[in-house]
Amino acid sequence: MARNDGPRINEEITSRTCRLIGVDGSQMGLFGVRDALRIAHDQGLDLVEIAPNADPPVCKVLDYKKFKYEQDRKAKAARKNQVKVEIKEMKFRPKIDVGDYETKKGHVLRFLKKGARVKITIMFRGREMAHPEQGRIVLDRLAEDLKDCATVEQQPLMEGRNMHMLIVPIKGAFDEKADADADEDLTMEKEN
Repeated sequence: MARNDGPRINEEITSRTCRLIGVDGSQMGLFGVRDALRIAHDQGLDLVEIAPNADPPVCKVLDYKKFKYEQDRKAKAARKNQVKVEIKEMKFRPKIDVGDYETKKGHVLRFLKKGARVKITIMFRGREMAHPEQGRIVLDRLAEDLKDCATVEQQPLMEGRNMHMLIVPIKGAFDEKADADADEDLTMEKEN
């Protein structure tokens, strides 16, 4: 009975012959599976079918538990190095006041500093739908205010009662600001 979670090992191998690879990676030649099993057991190791679709299948003599452990570590390292791109959303209204606008712009900047993409949504209610240009003005103003640290990936688009725009951070934009702020702090300390 074959397992579904990995290669077949030892008695699970169904073919009669196999191309055998030794522990050190050397080609040992064609063997019957029983002979290959005997060779593996004499060395205290397992016979693992590493290329089942080859003709004949390729089997290798190795310690299966160690092989499985190393595979799991490689998979974990690959998952660790993956970059997960987050999309945050900030909702505005077409008649937003200056204070509220500045606060929400600050939140958008914080999201951009963390490397997230930001979806800006303008929500229209009732009669506001008659003036979508007011929402467009808010989006254009935000894009202009953030032009030094973000670019518009998706231009403003009307969908039902909402208008959307997607902005992404510019690589290195926040690094330069951090360096400039640090230099400014040093000059202030030297003056005092």
